[in-house]
Amino acid sequence: MATIVFTQQLARFLPVPQLATDATTLRSALDNVFAANSRLRGYVLDDQDRLRDNVVIFIDGRRTRERVRLDDPLRPDSTIHILQALSGG
Repeated sequence: MATIVFTQQLARFLPVPQLATDATTLRSALDNVFAANSRLRGYVLDDQDRLRDNVVIFIDGRRTRERVRLDDPLRPDSTIHILQALSGG
């Protein structure tokens, strides 16, 4: 099963456990995560269901470039890192 790991910056706002999924695409994996924790959706996706500007996702060490469809394929042993950039001054 693919593993989803969230940045610990999100842990200040809500639980972000490491999760396992049998999804075959990034979008399916995210949908599974959001079904289990609906509050997490707003931190990752905007109101048009696109990846937020301050969020970056890496699959097996490679940055995803597609921010709308999120249709990157996953392998059964993939590791997905979801990172939220820090901002402010």
